[in-house]
Amino acid sequence: MRSDRVLVSNRGRGEVSAKSEAERSSLEIAPRERLRPGRGAALGRWLLADTAVAPGRQIGPHGRPERQHRAHWLRVMCLTGLDYFSTLGYQPAIAALAAGAVAPIATILLVLVTLAAALPVYRRVARESPHGAGSIAMLARLLPRWGGKLTVLALLGFAATDFMITMTLSAADATAHLVENPFAPEALRGQEVVITLALLAGLGIVFLRGFREAIRLATALVAGFLAVNLIVIVVALAHLAENPVVLGEWWTVLTTQHGDPLLVAAVALVVFPRLALGLSGFETGVAVMPQIRGDESDTEERPEGRIRGARRLLTTSALIMSGFLVTSSITTVALIPEEEFREGGEANGRALAYLAHAYLGEGFGTVYDLITIAILWFAGASAMAGLLNLVPRYLPRYGMAPAWARATRPLVLVFTGIAFLITILFQASVDAQGGAYATGVLVLITSAAIAVTLAAHRRGQRGATLGFGIATAVFLYTTVANIVERPDGIKIAGCFIVGIVAVSLVSRVARSTELRATAVRLDPSAEMLVDRTADGVTRLIAHTPDDLSAQRYGEKLRHARLAHHLPDDDALFIEVVVADSSDFEDELLVRGTLRHGFRVLTVRASSVPNAIAAVSLHLRDELGRTPHIYFRWTEGNPLVGLLRFLIFGEGEIAPMTREVLREAEPDVTRRPWVHVA
Repeated sequence: MRSDRVLVSNRGRGEVSAKSEAERSSLEIAPRERLRPGRGAALGRWLLADTAVAPGRQIGPHGRPERQHRAHWLRVMCLTGLDYFSTLGYQPAIAALAAGAVAPIATILLVLVTLAAALPVYRRVARESPHGAGSIAMLARLLPRWGGKLTVLALLGFAATDFMITMTLSAADATAHLVENPFAPEALRGQEVVITLALLAGLGIVFLRGFREAIRLATALVAGFLAVNLIVIVVALAHLAENPVVLGEWWTVLTTQHGDPLLVAAVALVVFPRLALGLSGFETGVAVMPQIRGDESDTEERPEGRIRGARRLLTTSALIMSGFLVTSSITTVALIPEEEFREGGEANGRALAYLAHAYLGEGFGTVYDLITIAILWFAGASAMAGLLNLVPRYLPRYGMAPAWARATRPLVLVFTGIAFLITILFQASVDAQGGAYATGVLVLITSAAIAVTLAAHRRGQRGATLGFGIATAVFLYTTVANIVERPDGIKIAGCFIVGIVAVSLVSRVARSTELRATAVRLDPSAEMLVDRTADGVTRLIAHTPDDLSAQRYGEKLRHARLAHHLPDDDALFIEVVVADSSDFEDELLVRGTLRHGFRVLTVRASSVPNAIAAVSLHLRDELGRTPHIYFRWTEGNPLVGLLRFLIFGEGEIAPMTREVLREAEPDVTRRPWVHVA
């Protein structure tokens, strides 16, 4: 019997094995085969057909590209810039409207938090989670069992809020730049919702056909966008230098409204959570890590080059954005009348565009609008790619995604429909969506701070634990303040969380009888025990490993002989130890041992029935004969037993093993025998 033979199953996974057809196991069933609808269902076939890029492989946040598609960290920084830098299109206007004359001081405070708290946190996240899973995966490792899974589901709700509001907010701000342009037809005014829906529909259509986001195009867009913003800010600063009285008027308003500098600082501390959009790039920065080309010596276990590039990416983008945030806030608040920031004003949602038109002419202002519209639309594309990558990264692995979630087009339709609903509810208002966006961003940053604090504490790093603990306290304050003042974000995130948890639990129950083993391997001792069957029949007696005494094994064997008329010395015991019942997929390693003279196969798995079924099918294919499995009926209420199976992986072992085998092997003549007495 060959020790290198491995049984592989793709059930519950978001991708097809790269093995050749000759190497594929009889249990390997590709997702596209299981998803194929009935004959004549043309729409179903189109929805479930492969697109240019499968979920999880989109080039964007949380994507896992092939090695040849990776790029230098500077170019990958432009992928984060689609989301991060594009906020300059609306961040200065939102800050001015939210904080008034205090906005520049609050922005400086935001920059200090960015560089002193958020940047160190995410540099640590890049080290701890170098495969792009970020703080969500860190918390999943640090928090055990079902508690960890539910925490991940909640954080996925906030991540979905972040990406979804990025789509709708970016589309709404692109609409604002279009409508407010002096060359735009007057008929467009008042049609903001319709235009925003059209932009979102265009985004959905592109992804329905299959979208391969080009890093080269992202690089060109980000470079052009930063260039025109730099020109606008330099011209505005030059105007302030020539007219210092304007800055004096701003300072007069500031001190008149708030009195002494200490009160100004206190007010800035209160209002700076409203400016939290300026922190949006960090989670995306670690989410794009798999796109970074590392060193030739990098391995998946130690990708040092990738980690180094990611940390440079985070630092560089934070410094660039910090400079733009401070200078844009000062120039817009000082040079734009306060009433223009309000709803209906020409600077509402487009403060830097207002300065571009006012100080550089309508021609340059129109170029600025066009570049801003393009990068905002691309930011929505990046967010859609992030959503399409995020779902298959976690939910299928947890057994918490329906089968259609492995296809791109159904996900695109679901996400586009949700984006439509959010746009209609918020009436395509940039200001109204700012709070919801900030909530998603802040919760993810807070979770990252908590994750790195726990990681530092577990390693006994007292200084790092203290520093990250202070950062966690700052972000907790910012998050709570934002939620209390603008509860829309937590409401939207709550809807996402409830929806994700509900769909996940229903899917987990529906998929509970899948085989769930990604691979089955027998160690040499197990192979030797299996090969010792006397009459060519493999007999497995299921045994609960809570009593390993010689007396218990003897009693179990005597019962099996009495109930099933087994030969005297021709049976193996199989024991499954439930390691973490909240897991779904397992790679099973079967170990063989002689215990009190009895032959025993042991395996660790997340569910007893599924593991026994997978091992029996593996033995069938290896030995060329159908195994027999022997059980005793479980005592107690069957419904309680079923619940114990769903939650703890135990309970009704015999009937659930038979059901798993029935689904895995439709040919009854090849299905392992299940005996119960």
